[in-house]
Amino acid sequence: MIRGSITALVTPFKDGTIDETAFQDFVEWQINSGTHGLVPCGTTGESATLTDEEHQRVIRLTSEAANGRVPVIAGAGSNETRVSIKYAQHAKAMGADAALVVTPYYNKPSQEGIYQHFKAISEAVDIPIVVYNIPGRSIVDIEQGTMERLSKLPTVIGCKDATGDISRVAGLTVRCGADFIQLSGDDPTSLGYSAHGGHGAISVGSNIAPAEYAGFHNALMDGDYVTAREWNAKLDRLHKDIFIDPSPAPTKYALSLMGKMEPGVRLPITECRESTKTAVKAAMAQAGVQI
Repeated sequence: MIRGSITALVTPFKDGTIDETAFQDFVEWQINSGTHGLVPCGTTGESATLTDEEHQRVIRLTSEAANGRVPVIAGAGSNETRVSIKYAQHAKAMGADAALVVTPYYNKPSQEGIYQHFKAISEAVDIPIVVYNIPGRSIVDIEQGTMERLSKLPTVIGCKDATGDISRVAGLTVRCGADFIQLSGDDPTSLGYSAHGGHGAISVGSNIAPAEYAGFHNALMDGDYVTAREWNAKLDRLHKDIFIDPSPAPTKYALSLMGKMEPGVRLPITECRESTKTAVKAAMAQAGVQI
């Protein structure tokens, strides 16, 4: 089952291209540190600035490095249904276990349009789909009734919820069933999301502290909320301070301090400010991350 601490992988660059060696070493480190799943080509992976060829290559590199040890849920979203179908086909061909498909952004479809978008992808590609609901970026929100309809599609297995509304979990459990996988899309809500019945999180902070986030989510999955609260207190600043500047610049900066990759990002994202670097270092220290 897809659950626990699932890292929304950054994509390392060197001299303007994907640093394939650094990336596969990074995936290996993630798995060895206890990460429960991997998401290549999501927002954190700068998918919006990857070419089609790079998009496929990053998924392939992830699948090869993971080698079946943890699930790979590849980003396959677009605001154009035909493009999302193509990306989902790429995800399947490159060895991903599932596709993470965001709600169409910018063109603001109706609830029926959202449903038909996912239905078309489900019918075109035989790959499990995790629906990504993030109204802060896509403008549109998936209402609970629409998510219930989506859950009845044969390939839709769950959702990533970045609405910040943890009270939705119980309602979706009733509407979609206990087997419908519900993942938080924001590290700060992971504790509450789990308490309401969620199954884990697609995490940005776990790029930097995979062992710590795995420990946090292991406690959540065990129902040990005393230990989970202790982990959450250590990780609280990291949850938040890596978003002081646009992501993933602060995360890549932290990883550069750890010798995992270069800090470079692609425009229109820029490297983080000095004040952000100071905050990120302090957050890493609070989380117990060694530099």
